Amino acid sequence: MSQRLTLPSRKARRLTIVAACTALVLALPVLALAHAVVYPRTSAPGAYERYVLRVPNEKTSATTRVEIRFPSDLRVTSFEDVPGWQLEVLTDSAKRIVGAVWTGTLAPQRFVEFPFMGANPKSDTRLVWPTYQTYADGERVEWTGEEGSKRPASVTTIATVNSQGSGTPKWVAWAALVLSVVTLGLVMRRPATTTRSA
Repeated sequence: MSQRLTLPSRKARRLTIVAACTALVLALPVLALAHAVVYPRTSAPGAYERYVLRVPNEKTSATTRVEIRFPSDLRVTSFEDVPGWQLEVLTDSAKRIVGAVWTGTLAPQRFVEFPFMGANPKSDTRLVWPTYQTYADGERVEWTGEEGSKRPASVTTIATVNSQGSGTPKWVAWAALVLSVVTLGLVMRRPATTTRSA
């Protein structure tokens, strides 16, 4: 009489790989957006939108100052108070709001959100949000680069519903798809067995 037994070590290894792939897929959007970002990433033309600038502190020194410059075709109308932070509204000679500066203290491994209201342009476009983050040690990080760069500026796509795309970068979606296929293959793979005689 014989009995087929699954090798525990190979099964455990397969489960570990599946778990690791799943964790990586879930972490990809976080890794892709681990910088100063304005939400939502998409909005409708002509809408009055509540935007939120989210700023994380990934350094060992506290963040003490956050500055944002608003797109020229967006009309910012008001700001929401943020406890512990002082707001300075920047305007041009025509009293149009062109930027904002918040000063306060953001400890390491924390994030803060700065909400504001704005009237979107009436046609499809891209709103680029240059943001500057200053730390207690004097370092100043400029989130002003192109998409895919080390320090990209956040971008909001203004488009009608039918033409709006996902706010998640395309490489994130492709990477998630590849990892999902690999994970599925590992799960569906026939477990290794051995035969033991009774």
